[in-house]
Amino acid sequence: MLVKVYITLKPSVLDPQGKTVQKSLENLGFKDVKDVRVGKYIEVQLSDTLKKEEAQKQIQKMCERLLANTVIENYSFHI
Repeated sequence: MLVKVYITLKPSVLDPQGKTVQKSLENLGFKDVKDVRVGKYIEVQLSDTLKKEEAQKQIQKMCERLLANTVIENYSFHI
């Protein structure tokens, strides 16, 4: 079972990497870019024998304990 995890900075957290990408895009001539936020995408392969509810619980624990810094990051996932 493939789980796709998306991790992004909370809106209140400054994203210097996103600002750098935005400025670089503007320098390349993409003048319509208003904002860029950079995040992480992680694929986790779980056993196919897991029920969806158990997989959701495990992924949530993984995100809260390791994959995301919940003080400054939000996460979501899709199974």
